[in-house]
Amino acid sequence: MKHKISLAILICLLAIGLGHAANPAAGSKLLVQTDWLAAHLSDSNVVVIHVAPSRAAYEAGHIPGARFLPASDVAVTRNGVPNQLPASDVLKSAFERVGVSNKSHVILYGDMLGLFAARAYFALDYLGHGDHAALLDGGLEKWKAEHRQVSTAVPVVQAGSLTVKPHSQLIADLPSMQRIAGDKQAVLIDARPPEEYSGARPSDGVPRAGHIPGARNVFWLENLVSKDNPVLKPLPEILAKYEAAGARPGARVVVYCRTGIQASHDYFTLKLLGYRPILYEGSFFEWSNAPGTAVEKGTR
Repeated sequence: MKHKISLAILICLLAIGLGHAANPAAGSKLLVQTDWLAAHLSDSNVVVIHVAPSRAAYEAGHIPGARFLPASDVAVTRNGVPNQLPASDVLKSAFERVGVSNKSHVILYGDMLGLFAARAYFALDYLGHGDHAALLDGGLEKWKAEHRQVSTAVPVVQAGSLTVKPHSQLIADLPSMQRIAGDKQAVLIDARPPEEYSGARPSDGVPRAGHIPGARNVFWLENLVSKDNPVLKPLPEILAKYEAAGARPGARVVVYCRTGIQASHDYFTLKLLGYRPILYEGSFFEWSNAPGTAVEKGTR
């Protein structure tokens, strides 16, 4: 599948500094609040999507009119590496099935405190539709906490027609990451829990615990207020975390985690802050299993 950025193009982009100064208001259109969604549920161009591994939570109660998108539509196993992005034509068909068209304003929420919604956002951004998509801040948890209506009815959905322009420059592969880690031309952000980043706790399928040399840790969950209240923290506070990890204005940022799902959430928050991040799709699962790659332990 030819959706990964070539090494030569990636290094060129890094060299000419396409990164730009972070602005906490730059991506505000990528995040919507529950009151906004409640007022716009009936808009003809608004497509609300519930993203989850199974239909159980969706069938138990979802935002009225929301369509169900299986997480498997945006994360597949490829070459032995879990949670990779499907081919662009497969993604296109998946979003069209839930009614997404070129003029749709897509609102995403889902299971795992927004992780799968962030993954669906990354998939849409890769397809060139990221400017027409947003995450629901706080997700279904906040919606229910505010005693808003939920539904068990499955809406009748007319298939959409989506024109896609895959942005291969958003994805880095293993050879690219080896060059980046060696040349230190980008800021590497590891989105995993601190104990996995440090190597204190191994994770499934990872034979060598630790992180890519030079990477800094910004655990995706720490960008939320809490598990019970999964709204994003104030953007200046999140920005300070990334800047402390080296993501200064103008930096080119590459995010990864174990298999790309947690990194999708960091990818989203970086986009929200005005960065132009790249996602290392194979993440540490691929890196740790690859021969000849260095692994670093400890904290920075």
